[in-house]
Amino acid sequence: MLRSKAYRLFGILLALVFITGCTGAAEETADPGLLLGFSQIGSESAWRIGNTRDIERSAEEYGVSLMFENANQSQENQIDAIRRFIAYKVDVIAFSPIVEDGWDNVLLEAKDAGIPVILVDRDIKTEIDGLTTCLIGADFYNEGVMAAQYLIRKADELGLENVNIVEITGTENSTPMEQRQAGFADTIADDPRMHILESIDGDFITSRGAECMRYLLETYGEDIDVVYSHNDEMTLGALPEIEKTNMVPGKDIIIISIDAGQEAIDVLKEGRINCVVECTPNLGDELMETALRLKNGEEVEAVIHPVEQIFSDEMDVSAIEPRGY
Repeated sequence: MLRSKAYRLFGILLALVFITGCTGAAEETADPGLLLGFSQIGSESAWRIGNTRDIERSAEEYGVSLMFENANQSQENQIDAIRRFIAYKVDVIAFSPIVEDGWDNVLLEAKDAGIPVILVDRDIKTEIDGLTTCLIGADFYNEGVMAAQYLIRKADELGLENVNIVEITGTENSTPMEQRQAGFADTIADDPRMHILESIDGDFITSRGAECMRYLLETYGEDIDVVYSHNDEMTLGALPEIEKTNMVPGKDIIIISIDAGQEAIDVLKEGRINCVVECTPNLGDELMETALRLKNGEEVEAVIHPVEQIFSDEMDVSAIEPRGY
């Protein structure tokens, strides 16, 4: 009898363990976590590669399942990727738009499917309200302002009475191109010394930066006082072209860049670049936290800007720490 009761008690305990285990498994199955679809523009620069790496790192740390697609500089590829995310029924869609226009149809499809959309790094233009929930990225206009403010201080320091500027812009119709150009132009507008000789599209690519600089040197030669470049890749492409002439970048021509990747900072320390405005690619944590809040039905801020700084020959550049991208 005692043995029978012991067996019965053992059976009850075993059943309880089994039920508890099954309940835990059921709870885990019921909460699969966040599935995030992310479309990246490409891998055209150290900044973009660093941005991808940070998003992948953050997804892993936050326990987010990431569906990642590289558009390789094609809006068509990005639209196709977003449609695949919709078909797969991801919880949240995020993407860095290559240009501002042409997104209404596919984003309306995402809205109809009930999937919130986060813009990362760049903004879009749309005629339909409510297609996106949030923009996470730099204040590109302020980056242009900071670049121009540095130039004004530099001109004051050097006692320049006339400043001829050439501008190598990013991809035409992209958010950073338009806002970096506007911030810079608005800030120098009231300074009669400042003259923009020409603005030319360098597409955020090193080889295009070199091509643009060759053309600008052939056209304006030693009349150029300043090169204002919208990203480090184009700047690094332009420098060798200047060095093929009798002019020395950083001395005969003031060089202003944006991004503050490691290679540009190294060149700043060499004195071949005068100023680099930071545009951090480390947006992963903000993206994951925002996506998780959206999945939970919480409201999020419409715009989230990281804090950014400026590096220049006005400071002790040897103290700048490694950039990580």
